[in-house]
Amino acid sequence: MATLLYRLGRGSMRRRRLVAAIWLVVLVGLGLAAATLRGPIADNFTMPGTESQRALDLLAEQFPAASGATGTIAVKAPADGALAGPQGQAVVKELAQEAATLPGVVGAVDPFQVGAVSPDGRYALVQVQFATGADEVTDAQREAYEKVGERAEAQGWEVAPGGEVLSSVPEVGSTEAIGVAVAAIVLVVTFGSLVAAGMTMLNALIGVGVGMAGLFAISSVVDLSSTAPILALMLGLAVGIDYSLFITSRYRQNLMEGLPPDEAVGRAVGTAGSAVVFAGATVVIALAGLAVVNIPFLTVMGLAAAGTVTVAVLVAITLQPALLGFAGRRVLPRKLRSTVPAGDGAVDAAGTATPPAEDRSGFGFRWARLVTRFRVPVILVGLIGLGLLALPAPDMRLALPDAGTAPVGSPARESSDLITEGFGPGFTGRLAVVVAGDTPQATAAAIPQVTALVQRTENVLAVAPPQLSPDGRTALLGVVPKTGPTEEATETLVNDVRAAVGDFRDVDVLLTGATAIGIDVSEKLSDALPVYLLLVVGLSVLLLMLVFRSLLVPVKAALGFLLTVAATFGITVAVFQQGHLADLVGLDTPGPLVSFLPILLIGILFGLAMDYEVFLVSRMREDFVHGDTAQQATINGMGHGARVVTAAALIMISVFGGFVFLDDPVIKSMGFALAVGVAIDAFVVRMTIVPAVMSLLGRRAWWLPRWLDRILPNVDIEGEGLRAHLDETSPARA
Repeated sequence: MATLLYRLGRGSMRRRRLVAAIWLVVLVGLGLAAATLRGPIADNFTMPGTESQRALDLLAEQFPAASGATGTIAVKAPADGALAGPQGQAVVKELAQEAATLPGVVGAVDPFQVGAVSPDGRYALVQVQFATGADEVTDAQREAYEKVGERAEAQGWEVAPGGEVLSSVPEVGSTEAIGVAVAAIVLVVTFGSLVAAGMTMLNALIGVGVGMAGLFAISSVVDLSSTAPILALMLGLAVGIDYSLFITSRYRQNLMEGLPPDEAVGRAVGTAGSAVVFAGATVVIALAGLAVVNIPFLTVMGLAAAGTVTVAVLVAITLQPALLGFAGRRVLPRKLRSTVPAGDGAVDAAGTATPPAEDRSGFGFRWARLVTRFRVPVILVGLIGLGLLALPAPDMRLALPDAGTAPVGSPARESSDLITEGFGPGFTGRLAVVVAGDTPQATAAAIPQVTALVQRTENVLAVAPPQLSPDGRTALLGVVPKTGPTEEATETLVNDVRAAVGDFRDVDVLLTGATAIGIDVSEKLSDALPVYLLLVVGLSVLLLMLVFRSLLVPVKAALGFLLTVAATFGITVAVFQQGHLADLVGLDTPGPLVSFLPILLIGILFGLAMDYEVFLVSRMREDFVHGDTAQQATINGMGHGARVVTAAALIMISVFGGFVFLDDPVIKSMGFALAVGVAIDAFVVRMTIVPAVMSLLGRRAWWLPRWLDRILPNVDIEGEGLRAHLDETSPARA
């Protein structure tokens, strides 16, 4: 692979104008396609095979009027008892009539007809039924719905439209630019050259642009969840900068050793590019592996992010060499351009210039010597520290987000708070029982029995009168819990209701609603998490066995990954669920973690952890194979890789951390968890515990049974085959 990438890098540099033009055409073409073909962003967490989804499908088929999106308008009178008088009732009835005439609405329920008025006569709830699902409600319809009750508000009433119809798509704003700006500063400090930093950032931004444009171009035929583009942008930008950084760093190193530019680019892509391809492949495999969970929206999220990572890899190994060709020696700091050999082709028999004496006084070498000297205390402190950070992880609770955790001041949050204030938290997450029979008589006979069973269930506050389909075969019963949608008691209630009404013979009785769907999604994800974790850990051991031709190194890497995941979960639970230091991340309301965060975090951190593992340990193996002792090889690997890995990790942390400033709590928690995970894995696990363990293992770290060595293919990440190829062809090049 290294030899193939070497040729690709040289070819891309020599034909740099053609390569740059091709990527420019791709970017413009996909941009135009995205502008013309972009489809709506969905926010429907469907879960095939679950009871809640079967109920929704049944409603769509037999009772379509009740299968559309719903809205709840919370109304608060200026004083207690105002709704008992004719004037107050007139205000609310006028508001209900106004809602019923909105575009896209099929009807609105008068709260006085269904008893949706608080005992103190100050609060009322107007239920609004839309003709289509929330994803199909237009912006104009949603805007008209949000303006309902303006006349009542002018008279001193509080009117707060809410419900699933107001589910909004998170928008990427200027706050994420903070992360990009920090990444740019890190690049300038690392390279000491504005040209090198700017070119690396440009390369990454082009890759992100291509990936995101392609993603939106296919959004008309693929249902994208609202978080899929954000995750793709977050990950594509981070790995794009990192991959370009690795190749540019190796190119600069080759230039400083006196190699001509085309040879320096070829070797940079052949060596660092090999590691980039491997690291990118691990991220893509882990993200694509989310499909095994069999949850549509999660599969789309994983594949969308995997697509942007794939583009980032392709851009790094093709466009980056072309841009390096345009930059030439200007990627070096100005003070080095005149002191470094010009690279006119005067090389030795192996095709390399005689390098200057290596400076081993840098921080990477000093840190490596310190860690390997005190390896046992370092390992113990690292394990104990990460163990303490992981202590909150067993208390982790998962749920889909609800309006109660929406940003303060948003319409959804204002409505939820007003409903909770007037009626209690259960009214913000009502459940729906679907009763469907073959005949109207069977359905009518079952309704009283179902109602009685549900009312006797613990934690049920009320059961609303049934709504019947036009043919009378399907009925919809509203169920109000005493507790909020994300509380454990509500989850218990859902299971209890299903157990109580699950034995009817002549009718189907199914429980659904946004709260029930969220509980089903969380349960399925929780069940899939151990399987996916086992898959990812097994994959890491196999891939690293191929790369490093060792048994203990992959096992050590997998255990380090598990430490990273446990500590990251612990910190995220402590902040976002338990509320410790929540103000520092701008979190208004702590609550359960979004249900897909753990499994998504495992997939992404796996790829990034293997990324740093490869860049550090591959140099250790390279020096060990070429005659260094295991101890010295460990120090060399850290010394050469610490600066680049530190810069790469800081860039990842900056990009992910930029998303913490978004108001959306889901995106905020994703950005926070990824930033913390990268920090722990890069600085604590890979740059501290790994060299200490490698030093402790010594030569045993590279042991591999002979029979296994014979059957494993050689992927040549370190470029040994490339060096052999250059040795054979060097006379021809001379």
